[in-house]
Amino acid sequence: MQSLKQLSIATLAALALAAGHLHAAETTNTAANANADMEQVSPRNFVEEASAKGIAEIEAGKLALEKGTTPEVKKFAQTMVDDHTAANKKLATLAKNKQLEVSTDAELINQAKAMILKLRGEASFDKAYMNNQVVAHEQTIELFNKAVNSEDAEIAAFAKETLPKLEHHLMMAKEINSKLPEN
Repeated sequence: MQSLKQLSIATLAALALAAGHLHAAETTNTAANANADMEQVSPRNFVEEASAKGIAEIEAGKLALEKGTTPEVKKFAQTMVDDHTAANKKLATLAKNKQLEVSTDAELINQAKAMILKLRGEASFDKAYMNNQVVAHEQTIELFNKAVNSEDAEIAAFAKETLPKLEHHLMMAKEINSKLPEN
């Protein structure tokens, strides 16, 4: 579970940035993107990290459904719950066939997200959640881009199939976030 600990630390750092209202910068360095495209992640690490990220998205979405105040944020949160639940089910089936374990408890990640989002006042919850969603989806897309290069054809196919939806989530998150006032 070392990679889950690393994931938790990375997620906490991303959440700290999101809670501080720092916006994730657009990546424009094509050389860095080319290097990322060549990177791979092991099937075991991908399944563990992708399922943990999915669980975190579901739990954060549920929290946003409770605490969110704008219809756009609530609609987005429901989409996150629905889409990430479906993706995690597919991933669980794939993992079972490969005798790999999915994360069943993203406790540290969920606690961190919940803590930061609950600390935000009602007026700024939506902005904190959407800031978080931009960062979280950028990290998830990076993971899935690595998995597209996996030597495991089924893992690569799952990642390639899921990437467009994740990229759409990121686009939606950025659009909604840009419409919310800074607090």
